[in-house]
Amino acid sequence: MLFNMPIPALTIGLLIGSNLFMTYAWYGHLRHQAMPVLAAIVISWGVAFLEYCLQVPANRIGYGYFSAAELKTIQEVISLTIFGLFSTLYLGESLGWNHLIGFGLIVGGAFFVFKG
Repeated sequence: MLFNMPIPALTIGLLIGSNLFMTYAWYGHLRHQAMPVLAAIVISWGVAFLEYCLQVPANRIGYGYFSAAELKTIQEVISLTIFGLFSTLYLGESLGWNHLIGFGLIVGGAFFVFKG
């Protein structure tokens, strides 16, 4: 096993890394409105390739230990967490109480996915 890490830790670590790249690929160009759209697309595709280089191994390593629904749920919770940090720290947007409640409801849904 890679780095002799437990499967859950390796899977979640790779998903965190992939979501960092994914969030930047999808939303990083918003800070650069003067950039031509075609350039933003090409750069985003390059960044998204790096995301896939982590996402695909994460899912292949984690599948079997986690179900596909559990892997997707983990990915979504990580994605929302990283997006919340990204939008406030990088884009300078603020998250309101309504965003936090909405994100919290999604995390609550994740609880039921993992509840046996």
